[in-house]
Amino acid sequence: MARRLLSLWFPRLASDVSLRNRPVEGPFALTHRSGNSDHLHCLNLAADQRGLHRGMPLADARAICPDLSTRPADLVREAAALASLRRWASRYAPMVASDGTDGLIADITGVAHLFGGEAELRADLHARLTRAGLQASSAVAGTRGGAHALARHGGGIIADGALAQGLGRLPVSALRVDHDTAEALARVGLARIADLAHLPRAPLARRFGAGLVLRLDQALGVQAEPVAAEPEAPHFGVRMTLPDPIGLQSDVMAGLSRLLDRLCAKLSLHRMGARRVRLELRRVDRGTAQVEIGLARAMRDPARIAALFAKGVDEIDSGFGIDAMRLTAPVTEPLAPEQIGGGPDARHQDALADFLSSTGNRIGFDRVLRLLPAESLIPERSFLLVPAAYSAPEPASHSHGSARPALIFPPEPVDAAAGSPPASFRWRRMRFTTLRAQGPERIAPEWWFDDPAWRTGLRDYWRIETREGPRLWLFHTPQSPEWRIQGEFA
Repeated sequence: MARRLLSLWFPRLASDVSLRNRPVEGPFALTHRSGNSDHLHCLNLAADQRGLHRGMPLADARAICPDLSTRPADLVREAAALASLRRWASRYAPMVASDGTDGLIADITGVAHLFGGEAELRADLHARLTRAGLQASSAVAGTRGGAHALARHGGGIIADGALAQGLGRLPVSALRVDHDTAEALARVGLARIADLAHLPRAPLARRFGAGLVLRLDQALGVQAEPVAAEPEAPHFGVRMTLPDPIGLQSDVMAGLSRLLDRLCAKLSLHRMGARRVRLELRRVDRGTAQVEIGLARAMRDPARIAALFAKGVDEIDSGFGIDAMRLTAPVTEPLAPEQIGGGPDARHQDALADFLSSTGNRIGFDRVLRLLPAESLIPERSFLLVPAAYSAPEPASHSHGSARPALIFPPEPVDAAAGSPPASFRWRRMRFTTLRAQGPERIAPEWWFDDPAWRTGLRDYWRIETREGPRLWLFHTPQSPEWRIQGEFA
């Protein structure tokens, strides 16, 4: 059986997807920022007929077409749309792969007769895409390169054994070669594929590169080019339909426990851990309820995850009863197998993760913070405050300089006696007497930051041990006699 491949090209995929839910009358384009200016990323037919083209600067496009409507391009949404089309196209072929960012390639060998032939298959495909509001061009040929070239230059069907004749009229740029190579070929009079098909390959490779020869032979079927479909990403979701409605929290938690066992088994099979878990409940009256939790770190332990759902499940309004449950893990991370019984350190990490998960679900994960060291001698910049759930603890950097206080706060003025350091001073309505002093440690401001607090210049810091007990961190600037306190040692 001869191999037959279907190439599907969406010349306006991004704009068609954007206009499906929010249609616009007249010329329309999606813009993408490149460098310091916006350029046209994808445009509809009306904008194309006004002389605009992809890659044109937006300022030039508005000068030509003042009534042009624009929106920012969403590359993630465009990729998701192509992935959805790839899954949809599996109704025509068992193997469908992406072909660039705006095309698909499908192996329809032995399939076309199910639709009445290749022409009928293409007609059915285009009719469905037209109803969906998507413009497409398709071609069927015996090679991937041939189908790709014909789809982008009018479309059609090349019969088996007629590749050279079917592709001969197409320009050499259809062979997926770069623009410079196509221009170099045109300058020497080789403008069509038919001009290259019968030429010796060795001189072509020496003058225009081996890539041209490879693409030419792939299109003509001399070199094989496989169609390898991307593997589908695993879906981490399980569901349960109940024979009788339930409404008690204990019953919902029992069903949740069964779903968690299945979900965690699937996560373990793929060596993944969940970071968010969503429970969806369908009521008898067709209403829905949802409980979603976050996890401080990737996890697939059913018992520990179930404990975090207890509060949310208790607040659910079950109405006349719940007859279906669905559990999904929308956010996952790789999680390698771990040794069971890792000792006190592992139990401590698990307990900390459970605490962060419980607290984060109550007040928000962005509000549970931890301190991380930062490479700066400026006291205010010597640490970072980051969400504990999205960061790993780090040991304090081993500095060879003077020790830093356990508590650092904004500088507070003190009423100090004469001397350097002062023999006595008053701070927070209390009188302190200097017992021991160590210093000074001179810290200069970081000149590359304009910090208003350090505009007075460098500071001289002293470690002061007072007779009353507190061990304080005082400083003054050489330009000013005033003393201030900024920290307290443990």
